[in-house]
Amino acid sequence: MEQLRAAVRFGADAVYLAADKFGMRARAANFALEDIPAAVAFAHEHGVKVHVTCNILMHPDDIAALPEYFRALDAADVDAFIIGDLGAFAVAGEVAPRVERHVSTQASVANGAAARVWHSLGAKRVVCAREMSLEDIRRLRQDAPPDLEIEAFAHGAMCMAVSGRCLISSYLTGRSGNKGHCTQPCRWSYQLGTGHSAGDPSRVDESMEFLLEEEKRPGEFFPIEEDDRGTFIMNAKDMNMLAHLRELADAGVDSVKIEGRNKKAFYVASVVGAYRRVLDGEAPEAVADELLAVSHRPYGTGFYFDEAEQAPTYDGYEQETMHVADVVGCKDGFLSVLCRNRFAEGDELEILAPHQPSRTLAVRDLHWLATFGPDVHDEDAPATPEEALDRATAADWIPAAAANRSCNVYRFEMPADAAPVPVGSFLRVRTFRRSARHGS
Repeated sequence: MEQLRAAVRFGADAVYLAADKFGMRARAANFALEDIPAAVAFAHEHGVKVHVTCNILMHPDDIAALPEYFRALDAADVDAFIIGDLGAFAVAGEVAPRVERHVSTQASVANGAAARVWHSLGAKRVVCAREMSLEDIRRLRQDAPPDLEIEAFAHGAMCMAVSGRCLISSYLTGRSGNKGHCTQPCRWSYQLGTGHSAGDPSRVDESMEFLLEEEKRPGEFFPIEEDDRGTFIMNAKDMNMLAHLRELADAGVDSVKIEGRNKKAFYVASVVGAYRRVLDGEAPEAVADELLAVSHRPYGTGFYFDEAEQAPTYDGYEQETMHVADVVGCKDGFLSVLCRNRFAEGDELEILAPHQPSRTLAVRDLHWLATFGPDVHDEDAPATPEEALDRATAADWIPAAAANRSCNVYRFEMPADAAPVPVGSFLRVRTFRRSARHGS
């Protein structure tokens, strides 16, 4: 729910989410089915639609469980199902005809003929295969029915397989990516074993250069580069199309999709906010740094302009800021925040607020609220930061040199001439961080 609120507040027109089964992010903190109505109600109150994923590879027992599942989501008033399996698509149309059906990228729709078939069966929208170029999408738009909407991924992690159809995880770990349990072995480091010398398979040549040769292209060699720590040959770059939204629109894309599941609310807010600002008219170059502020792999543009690129040097993330607090109150000259990471008196923080550029704010007169937090176990203790602020007295605020208690409430002074900070905003501090298993 925290991620959903961030997406809504920072400008999403729709959110996609999963319940506790049938989604491709089985390890994510998905919604319990009974919690979907509250999520939908919050989104609809803000004019935002809710699309629920049901896009795993379906087996017979899955299909048998779908009617009850779809009816429950229909009763929750969701706006669309995102489906990759033809049988599941048919079941949804039979038992929940009110709900739009969107064809998942798992179905690999990559041409007008496929799009027309899905449309004839009742599809409102297709999510393009991630392997399509802009020119491919342009042709799809020309060949597809005019009222069939086209959605395409614009930002997030890329899969090295065809639209997620990969057996590596299942083979190595017994956890199938096609059932939502991918362990991402394409991100792992692989050591190349020593090869045999040409002409003498019994003799190992330790200095041999390792090359790939495809059987139908003899004499054409592809080097595999590694250092003493291995290679990340299958490790795909993250997609970033912020600078190319006009080109996506011109190709016929109606909706751009941003990966957000398995991400924190701060990430969702940062990325959604950046794309919203560009869609609303700001220059991409004025917003681009927002996407460097969050944890990301090296960026690329997927298959839109050429073959997708890999990041073979290392698997890791880097970011230029650290999320330190969530804004939970702003009144009476104070900014009240929920601490996420340490910050201190005198620090200069950046405010990430919906629909506006970031701005800085210095921490002055920092105080800690002693009546709320994970270590407060009184029977009548406030349950939420908002309740704690409503009940707080002047005596409850204790001067503090640093905010170093995670999930505790702190406050500090707002300058008299500073614009109010909306509740639901985030505070961050400039500090470069890299998390990498290998590489420099």
